[in-house]
Amino acid sequence: MTDASLDQTPNRLRRFACMMYEAVLLFGVVFLAGYLMDTLTQSRNALELRPLRQAWLFVAIGAYFVLCWRRRGQTLPMKTWNIRLVDRDGQTPSTPRLILRYVLAWPLVLAGAALVWAGAIATGWPSMDMFIVAAPFAIFLWSWVDPDGQFLHDRLLGTRLRNAPQRKKAR
Repeated sequence: MTDASLDQTPNRLRRFACMMYEAVLLFGVVFLAGYLMDTLTQSRNALELRPLRQAWLFVAIGAYFVLCWRRRGQTLPMKTWNIRLVDRDGQTPSTPRLILRYVLAWPLVLAGAALVWAGAIATGWPSMDMFIVAAPFAIFLWSWVDPDGQFLHDRLLGTRLRNAPQRKKAR
């Protein structure tokens, strides 16, 4: 990558691919967090303590993202796809800003989930598979109208996703 391309926003296809890889890793985070909760609370059913479980998973997923972003501005999928999270100065954002970024990413996802749910109710379509697949992509909607192609939560917080330099392979 050239120096000029490092200053650019990664294209949507790369961000989408990174998101898919992230979903695979999040399966493990959610599994381990759920297992830990079930072990500590001795719950035997996923519907037991449901509000507590949802809050716990929200915190566990948030901790995964914030800790990864805080270290070098990247999760493992972001490293793979050469994407880095930076602030206006090109540095790794502060921890409070990273926490706020995680929290502000959720409203569009939840709005997408609500639309999918409402569509399923209105059409009588019994499958909620689209709920899981389509809802997270609501986060991309703002990027189509943003002049730099950034996500809404990044625009609001002054953070951005940038191309990251590729690491040189060891021989």
